[in-house]
Amino acid sequence: MSNPVSGIHHVTAYAHDPQENLDFYTGVLGLRLVKQTVLFNNPSEAFKGPTMYHFYYADETGTPGSVITFKPHHSIQKGQVGRGQATATAFTIPEGAVDYWVERLAEAESATVYPTTERFGRAVIPFQDQDGQPLELITGTSDIEPWADGPVPAEHALRGFHGVTIHPDNAQLTADVLELLGYERVGRQPTPQDGDWTRFRAPGVEHGQFIDLYNEPNMHEGRWGYGTVHHVAFRVDDDDHQQAVRERLLDAGHAPTSMKDRNYFHSIYFREPNGVNVEIATDPPGFLHDEPEDTLGTQLQLPPFLQDRREEVEAQLADIDV
Repeated sequence: MSNPVSGIHHVTAYAHDPQENLDFYTGVLGLRLVKQTVLFNNPSEAFKGPTMYHFYYADETGTPGSVITFKPHHSIQKGQVGRGQATATAFTIPEGAVDYWVERLAEAESATVYPTTERFGRAVIPFQDQDGQPLELITGTSDIEPWADGPVPAEHALRGFHGVTIHPDNAQLTADVLELLGYERVGRQPTPQDGDWTRFRAPGVEHGQFIDLYNEPNMHEGRWGYGTVHHVAFRVDDDDHQQAVRERLLDAGHAPTSMKDRNYFHSIYFREPNGVNVEIATDPPGFLHDEPEDTLGTQLQLPPFLQDRREEVEAQLADIDV
């Protein structure tokens, strides 16, 4: 297929408390806060509801395929992970890092750790953050280099995304969308329960390449809120690549939005037939266009339409210790 997506760009989720979220993803998981900003609402909508942070955690420079983002605010309801959602976000760890991470997560009061298991021949450490957000560490290889100044030793550090698990109502409908985007079906594995995983892989990608569809019909339906994923974003090279994917989606009967400028990438969105919110995001401009690499994430960055309202925005945000 021409113009396939290049794996996962980022994953965006909801959180409850900004400081707790920051402490967990930087202090426990050892990711770098590469951007602190706010939701990019339209100017007329920016102050209708609570102004909230939008945090981006990643490798040292915010490489696409290493970025998990959160919208944290105390006003957000508790979510329920279930069908119709992305139900786990997985990071890659080196083969020899399993024992290190089992011990590190067990010592973190904010993490809930489950027994290490196996999927498609790789060790999987399932756990949750303080909000109940399902996460996994999976052994494998990656071309992502760990953050050199992070709190986790480089030989154990996270190396970008391994992939994402999606739990659809109708797995075939989601599979059709993945194949439309260029993913290839590469394996199936039954579970001890009444279900199975089907694995899809983006071709020619060295990290963030896997999507696992978990088909278990008895699982309850998901409900948005903190502790759940808002959307999964897939990578494209640039605006032309994005437009080619958009036209393919339109031809197949989907309804992608027009392009939205998110300052660090350009995005289109659509909901696949099971209700999972999907984004197609460009690699450029990236996270370095408004901050130098050595100070990434240290200052609040605002979109141009909010710059003249900085004091008003900052007054509505919780104080955080970065």
